[in-house]
Amino acid sequence: MKGLVRSILASAAIGVAVMPAAAQEKPRAEVMHWWTSGGESAAIKTFADAYNKAGGVWVDTATAVGENSRAATINRMIGGKPPTAAQFNTGKQFDDLVTQGLIRPIDDLAEKGGWKQVMPASLVAAASRDGEMYALPINIHGQNWIFYSKAALKKAGLSELPKTWEEMVPAMQKMKDAGLTPLALGGQPWQERSLFNAILLQQGGKNLYMEVYQDKNEEAVRSEGFRKAVETYGKLRQMVDPGSPGRSWNDTTALLIKDEAGLQEMGDWVKGEFINAGKKPGVDYGCTIGLDDSMLMVGGDVFVFPKIDDPQQKKAQDLLAETMISKDAQVAFNLAKGSMPIRKDVDTSAFDECAQKGLKLLQSEDSQAPVFEILVSASLAGAVDDVITQFWNNPSASPDDMIEGFVNAFELEG
Repeated sequence: MKGLVRSILASAAIGVAVMPAAAQEKPRAEVMHWWTSGGESAAIKTFADAYNKAGGVWVDTATAVGENSRAATINRMIGGKPPTAAQFNTGKQFDDLVTQGLIRPIDDLAEKGGWKQVMPASLVAAASRDGEMYALPINIHGQNWIFYSKAALKKAGLSELPKTWEEMVPAMQKMKDAGLTPLALGGQPWQERSLFNAILLQQGGKNLYMEVYQDKNEEAVRSEGFRKAVETYGKLRQMVDPGSPGRSWNDTTALLIKDEAGLQEMGDWVKGEFINAGKKPGVDYGCTIGLDDSMLMVGGDVFVFPKIDDPQQKKAQDLLAETMISKDAQVAFNLAKGSMPIRKDVDTSAFDECAQKGLKLLQSEDSQAPVFEILVSASLAGAVDDVITQFWNNPSASPDDMIEGFVNAFELEG
């Protein structure tokens, strides 16, 4: 009996010793991202769960605010201690890393999985450099959404949201007179720019928007259409609350959730916060793309995979990419995030009425415009943000000041 007990204990000890080694054999992926709000955390957890279920070990490294997360990623990569994968926005934010040879191309995985054939061509192009994919798009975000509190509109005596910005200003005044914050805006440069670009796209149209950001056309910036957008933007300074400066987008969305504010211009990631709060579209809040559901500003998120010599890390990268782009993971993630699947071959019947509006516009290239980040370099994006935020935060600044600021920024970019 004693011999049997010793044998059992010895076997158990060996099992304990072996288990950590076996666990280490699982592909371990450290994923850097900036999704820290309630809705975002719920969304990224769907990827983590899917990766763990696929046989990997997800290691979460979250840093609040995109700029901070990207800076941490770049420092890690340059310092020789890269993560397994890292989040960037769809666009030019990772150009320097590609140029320095720090990012692994994933064309081999894309060809094997047939991914390019099921993604919008414009977003495949935005993730590629010289025809080769260097980033994995994982969603489609519309970034010119207007979300509004139905209770707030009712309190202000408004039966529906106006369809034009010309009508929006007096409607906002009614909200203000009713004791509401008409415009929920987080006073951060990227949020202020997002609002301006939504106005520019609707009032100026796609042609003007593209002439400004794609062509860097000085005549377009000096046009009456651009001036009109700047003037409209300036009028909205009086429609925000004193708590706006420096406020995060999700804390700003909370004003709508609590029916304290009328509307918020923001990307459809806002829906993740509504979902997390148990709010339903068409019941508690409404949504429009722009103001008239005619033109979707298309962007999204991508993950890049640093060049790594370790075979185990390459294996982890492969499994991570294949998991994120799988049909089931795409549906689960985007339902939680509020975005739309990057794959065109998934079942979208479970997506809400807001997402269905976006999915409809995605069927036609004529109904889409690329987001700012896809069209301009990171340096020009920073310069334009400075111009817009300086105008917004200086009530005495004139439309001419903002127009000349744009012209100067384009000239410096060369």
